[in-house]
Amino acid sequence: MRLTRLDIRRLRCLQQVDFRPAPGLNLVTGGNGAGKTSLVEAIHLLGYGRSFRGRVRDGLIRTGSPNLELYAEWLDGQGRTRRAGLRHGGSDWEARLDGAPAPSLTELCAELAVVTFEPGSHELIAGGAEHRRRFLDWALFHVEPAFLPVWRRYARALKQRNALLKRQPAPSALAPWDRELAEAGESLSRLRADYLDRLEPVLAATAREFLPELGEAGLRFLPGWRREDSPLEDALLLARERDVALGYTSLGPHRADWRVDYVGLPGREALSRGQEKLTALACVLAQARAFAADKGEWPLVCLDDLASELDQTHRHQALASVLSSGAQVILTATEAPGDLAGALAPEKRFHVEQGQLHER
Repeated sequence: MRLTRLDIRRLRCLQQVDFRPAPGLNLVTGGNGAGKTSLVEAIHLLGYGRSFRGRVRDGLIRTGSPNLELYAEWLDGQGRTRRAGLRHGGSDWEARLDGAPAPSLTELCAELAVVTFEPGSHELIAGGAEHRRRFLDWALFHVEPAFLPVWRRYARALKQRNALLKRQPAPSALAPWDRELAEAGESLSRLRADYLDRLEPVLAATAREFLPELGEAGLRFLPGWRREDSPLEDALLLARERDVALGYTSLGPHRADWRVDYVGLPGREALSRGQEKLTALACVLAQARAFAADKGEWPLVCLDDLASELDQTHRHQALASVLSSGAQVILTATEAPGDLAGALAPEKRFHVEQGQLHER
């Protein structure tokens, strides 16, 4: 997968940027606040349908502008040119794919796979469970055809059950929604558990590259209820009275989580901030490797401000690992790292200053 063109209009400080990246490593430098992260954010928007820096109302559209627009072209794994556009005028996203309106952002995001490591990525390890569910579901969305229908079915059932709970119903009135939620939820949990089983050896190998002193890394899935004790429908039955009192569904896959454990940390000793960052990086790279194994092509890899997050040794390891795969990489930095030479030499260099991008 190779991004060949990205046109950005009115996104944060970027008024008009035309980006033409090379197939390999692309280095984008610039001072703090110049627009480097906004460039990565634009790519992330096309791959995820959302920003990693907040909602649209949090300043995504350039101040004083009526909308933002993105246009991208890329080559897929079969060498076909694909095209996509995104526009937001302050209310909703409008998406186009290969010259026609896309039914939703979902259809667009399914075509352009992007993995991103940025300064907030340590939240994958240190933050709330929502970050980890999104990480898990991104992979399933791209590699498991059965995932999206099951996820949508579960989301609809959860919405209906929660709406009913807010009306303080008789517990027996919840029975139909319990069955629907349980059927979809059990399927969703199996897909998530199976994916983590496949990801675990890839993560273990990746984590050994960055944190060998912690021993073997393993993944533990937390499905959102005590799955080992009872099926979801029974768990929902037991929780009915509590859910009626709370006014929402207190257990199920929407509460799922997972965690990384290391054999070298007895008693689940807390990771340091640096270890959290390296573990998050290992998870992101392992996900990209697993994607490549499943799909036969690497996703586009965005590494934002890597030098501020990792020391030189680990930064070198990460870049060498990704570039040896043949993946396309967008790397941002305040200044060009001195160790980018030989196999790590950028194919193209760009500089951002006052919202303007220039190739060097």
